[in-house]
Amino acid sequence: MALGSGEDLNQKWESLDFSNDFIFGKVMQDSELCADLLRLILPDMEIGRVEFPEKQKTISEGVDIHGVRLDIFTRDDFGKLYNVEMESRRRRYLVKRTRGYHIQIGMNAMEKENMRSYDDLPDTYVIFICVFDPFGQGRHIYTFRDTCKEDPTLELGDGTYTIFLNACGTMDDVSPGLKAFLDFVSGNSSDDPFVKKLDARVKEAKQNPDWRREFMTLSMLMSEEREEGRAEGRAEGRV
Repeated sequence: MALGSGEDLNQKWESLDFSNDFIFGKVMQDSELCADLLRLILPDMEIGRVEFPEKQKTISEGVDIHGVRLDIFTRDDFGKLYNVEMESRRRRYLVKRTRGYHIQIGMNAMEKENMRSYDDLPDTYVIFICVFDPFGQGRHIYTFRDTCKEDPTLELGDGTYTIFLNACGTMDDVSPGLKAFLDFVSGNSSDDPFVKKLDARVKEAKQNPDWRREFMTLSMLMSEEREEGRAEGRAEGRV
């Protein structure tokens, strides 16, 4: 590794904030903070404590379910499953990814819980926290359920919920607490108690030398993989 790249990685580490998926994953390993966030997003649900059903790996690897890397994967007291992802930039197939996550989480639940019927499948919530507006309507939150085309009031009721949070929303459509959280995702400070807790945890994470090394190692590996991919592409192009 060249000295310059090491210096660049150090600068990158110092510039990271909560919207970075690595930092987000580290901070949200705290089950109390994770539960508080889910209560903000889903205020009508009685979410008590949460636990991580999979043995938690380092967030550089994420929780790996059949090859799908999840930032946060947790379960509440009622057995409902939650996958929360931080999206700091637009990616292709964002919506299709939610479909894949629901499928993999369902398959994992059936295998690990030894379920005898589909009726035992838990409700699953796939939540994307975006620093951009994924649908361009200015909403802070977009919640999707499968409904009947002929009668939109008729829900399929398959237990799957998909939610997109938009940190740059303009509507007055969420609680003050959730609005303060989304402002924090956008890089704005706040006197909100939950945001202040998150801000303190981010600062603690940035002081963790093991996590710094983990981030730098991961970044170097990803850089090498990208360079190998580019080299292979150039070789195929020459052929």
